[in-house]
Amino acid sequence: MTLQPNSYVVLNDGHKMPVLGFGTYAPPTYTKEQAEESTKVAIEVGYRHINCSFMYGNEVQVGRGINSKIADGTVKREDIFHTGKLWNNSHSPERVRPALERSLRDLQLDYLDLFLIHTPLECKPGDDLFPIDENGKTIYHHTDIRETWKAMEVCKDAGLVRSIGVSNFNCRQLELILNMPGLKYKPVCDQVECHIYLPQSKLLEFCKSHDIVLVSYGVLGSSRAENWIDQDAPRLLEDPVLNAVAKKVNRTPAQVAERHLLQKGIVVLAKSFSPERIKENFQVFDFELSEEDMKALDGINKKLRYLDMNVWKEHPEFPFHDEY
Repeated sequence: MTLQPNSYVVLNDGHKMPVLGFGTYAPPTYTKEQAEESTKVAIEVGYRHINCSFMYGNEVQVGRGINSKIADGTVKREDIFHTGKLWNNSHSPERVRPALERSLRDLQLDYLDLFLIHTPLECKPGDDLFPIDENGKTIYHHTDIRETWKAMEVCKDAGLVRSIGVSNFNCRQLELILNMPGLKYKPVCDQVECHIYLPQSKLLEFCKSHDIVLVSYGVLGSSRAENWIDQDAPRLLEDPVLNAVAKKVNRTPAQVAERHLLQKGIVVLAKSFSPERIKENFQVFDFELSEEDMKALDGINKKLRYLDMNVWKEHPEFPFHDEY
């Protein structure tokens, strides 16, 4: 498969998404200013796809990073593909556009390239990220996700965003949107946890059959600094099969983990706050994994999720009870 630093996938609405993106979420151990600096480094080394979210709490800093690289002539706005996300407390149709407009103000951008429903798990509308009651229980709210989607379509028609999609949706939840009466725009993508321990093969097959791109996060495993990550989970980058393939092709385990998904037609998001690693993680276009290597990596599947969202498991729209 011929992949180059400027390779992209064509979305079902005609827009183009770079196949390798830079993730900007940071655990609490990092400062928001580090998100700004790492975004600058990412653009300097070649990333043109930047993935962010209101929930990350660093849209102001990521926006500064992007705009500084536009100001110094490194890139033009049209060179950047920026993804934002609608958080769980803004699913009510009347809250969708204001949430998007807030992100645009914080980012200092005129439009987003992609706006996603971050999860299908709606909580009570308000300013709190995770509103809880006096017993410490999450306060659930329920808006028909199809109503949220209609409001997303309005934002696209208004020119505030070029493409719209979802994140952390299972097959059933995707079908609910795909089969809704009066559907104007299909989701262009589903952004989900996906890596050698959780290859998402069935969801990938479903998405491909509906011209929906699968976008992968957690490709390199996850930092143990995050309190919703299973601390006892095996470290992906230490996997012996992955390391054997990496040694064979003279690449880092991270580069091989990324390339494996890219060759399957999956868009990859890589995250790091180390300038050296940011550069290293972008160097995945000058080698190719053999069919033998791909099969070896395909065989690792542990059906393991690093992201522990069980705090939401009683929510009627919890996506991970289903197989895919």
